[in-house]
Formats: sequence, structure tokens, C-alpha cells
Amino acid sequence: MVSCCCKIPIFVFVFLLLLVISSSICAAHSSETGNSQANNQTFRPEEELKKLKLVRERLNKINKPALKTIQSPDGDIIDCVLLRHQPAFDHPKLKGKKPLDPPERPNGHNRKGMAAEDFQMWMMSGESCPEGTIPIRRTTEEDMLWASSVASFGKKPTRLVRRDSSSDGHEHAVGYVSGDEYYGAKANINVWAPRVSNQYEFSLSQLWVISGSFGDDLNTIEAGWQVSPELYGDYYPRFFTYWTSDAYQATGCYNLLCSGFVQTNNRIAIGAAISPTSSYGGGQFDISLLVWKDPKHGNWWLEFGSGILVGYWPSILFTHLRDRASMVQFGGEIVNSSPGGSHTSTEMGSGHFAGEGFGKASYFRNLQVVDWDNNLIPLPNLKVLADHPNCYDIQGGINTVWGNYFYYGGPGRNVNCP
Repeated sequence: MVSCCCKIPIFVFVFLLLLVISSSICAAHSSETGNSQANNQTFRPEEELKKLKLVRERLNKINKPALKTIQSPDGDIIDCVLLRHQPAFDHPKLKGKKPLDPPERPNGHNRKGMAAEDFQMWMMSGESCPEGTIPIRRTTEEDMLWASSVASFGKKPTRLVRRDSSSDGHEHAVGYVSGDEYYGAKANINVWAPRVSNQYEFSLSQLWVISGSFGDDLNTIEAGWQVSPELYGDYYPRFFTYWTSDAYQATGCYNLLCSGFVQTNNRIAIGAAISPTSSYGGGQFDISLLVWKDPKHGNWWLEFGSGILVGYWPSILFTHLRDRASMVQFGGEIVNSSPGGSHTSTEMGSGHFAGEGFGKASYFRNLQVVDWDNNLIPLPNLKVLADHPNCYDIQGGINTVWGNYFYYGGPGRNVNCP
């Protein structure tokens, strides 16, 4: 009993010290300004310690024992975790299972392309994870304390995703197809580092594979890049995944922050920072993502680049997506918290409107879907929609080099978007 007291982490001691100092300041201040103000500034150390306990319990579930640890140049810690020990296999329906072998790729898929080493900062260290392990970005106490709550960490807010409404503060500029059966989607996504105005907003560019109604039974599979200071504690663009089977309520999460997505690759860390990024009027960089349903086992696989399998979402995670998707969507999304009563200046894409074109506006190109017979095909009828076009807009097109494509994005607050 006595020895455990000696092992209290230094983080807790520092945290308590700050609470004591802050409480002393509040007490002195209250003697000058009156009891009512002091009551508004009362600190409750027992509640903060309870929160720290919840944080540590959650971290113990998320962070798995590592065979090797790699320090990334951007400050991330990458843990090399045995495949069978990854968070996915904490799921009741996946316990004791082993990762599946690679599936058959869609017909018409070109597998020539760049290597994963070209795309993430942690690989610049020259280190890599051994075969039989996967790289997982370590979640820290600081990461979780950035979040609005421990329970919400790693999850999107509960909301509907109808594109004709953004009353929840989420705004979009997207291209989409619907009204048919879809078994996957593919796109090249231009990567930028948009400005995000505060820690509770984000800016992302992604593809969505969707099924179900836009009520409580919505199923989605999502992948792309995002800048999310609340989730990562910084403003780097990062590769991410997401899933839900109940409209962002109880199920699903980002990356590997809950049981679900099964990673099979030892060279890509989901949630790690992307490098390089595009520059205005300069070099352009994009990532290719493919999500498709394995015709044999029914799981949804994720491929990065051309031929690099990241892993899969088991079909047992879903209801409607066990069969097929009814909608595929591509584009940008931001959160507008209306700071000071004005529209946010959080940028989407490059932070410039679609009309500025290549090298200045962000783009999606080579948009395709997978049909019932596992064929990659051009989009049959791409529609585009921006729910706040004075803040963020979108312009679609088609040509022989890029196939179906669109430019999108914007600066947020401006003279036409107050």
C-alpha cells in the first residue's frame, strides 16, 4: 500500500501543484472582489482527479504494449504493436480472430504508384516497424485533455449528415452520387495545411461510403486527411479513418481509437502527419485512396497509393453496409463554431475558392466507384453541392487526364461571408 504512493506519475504532482497555486490566486482575488465572483472561480481538485483517472483508464485501452517505439520528427511517438494485440481485437466479435489475407482488387485498378515512405513524417526518422507489427500513434494524456470530454474523445459529434442543413455548425463542399448500389470508391485527394481558427474546429477532406437512412441507422466508412487540434493537439494535416453504424452515436471512432478497423500494414500509421503538403502557386501533392468491399468475405478494405493495403473494416461492424452502399461522397468539411458571433475563418482545402483552379484551389481527381461486379468505373452522374457557397464553394468537371474531378474550398469569413 505504501509503495504505490511512490509511483504516482509526475504529471499528477504537477497538475495538483497548479491546482493549489490557482486556488490560492482565486482566494486572494475573492477577498478583493467579493464572494460571488469567488464562487464562480472555485476549483474542484477531486473532480479533476476523477477526470485524470478516466483519462488513464481510457489510455490503457487505447495504447497497447509496444515491441519497438519510434520518435517522429514532429513530436509523435509511434508504437510498433503486434498485429494480434491491436485495438480491433478487443471487439467481442473479433476476439481470437486473426487478420485476413489480402482480397481480390477491383478490376481496372492500376497498382503502379508511389511508396508509403513518401507520405508520413514519422518515416523520416529512418526507423520502421518490424514485420508482424503495426505502427500506432501513441495517444497521450495531453491529447485527451484537449478534448471537450473524455467520453467524446476520438468521436465525431452526434449529428445528422444531410447536406441540405448545417445548423449543427458543420459545413460542406462535396461531390456525390446516389440512387444505385455501390461497392467502393476511389479518389486522388489534394493535401494542404488549412488554417483552423480554434481547437474545437477542424478542417478535413475525405471520401464517404454511406448506407442507411439519414437517421439513427446511418452507416458510414470514411478516409482522408484532416487538421484537428482537438484530436491531435496540433495543426498538422493527418491521414485518418472513421466509421459508424448508428449515425455517430455509440459506435465507431477515428483511426484506431476503439475496436473496429483491423490494420494489416507495418508502414502506415493512421493518424500520423502527412508530408509533404501542397503550396499556393507551388508544388502540388495528393494521396490516392481506395475503399472497396471484398466480394469473397464482405469486408471493406482500404488501400493507400497504388497497392498498399492499410487494413479493413469487418462487415460485422455494420448493418446496412454489410450488403452495399447507397451513396458515395467526396469533398471537404469544416466546423464553424461562430466565434464572436461571426463566421469562422477556418479554411477548407487550400483556403481559396474553386475558381482559382490548379495550384491555388484544392482538388479531388480520378473519382471512381466500384460496381456490383467489382469493377472500378467512372462516376455515372456526379452532383456537386456547397451549403455555404460564399464561404466555401465547389466546381466540377471531366477531362481525359483527370476523369471526374472538382475544385473546392474557401477561406471562410470574408466580405460575402460575415
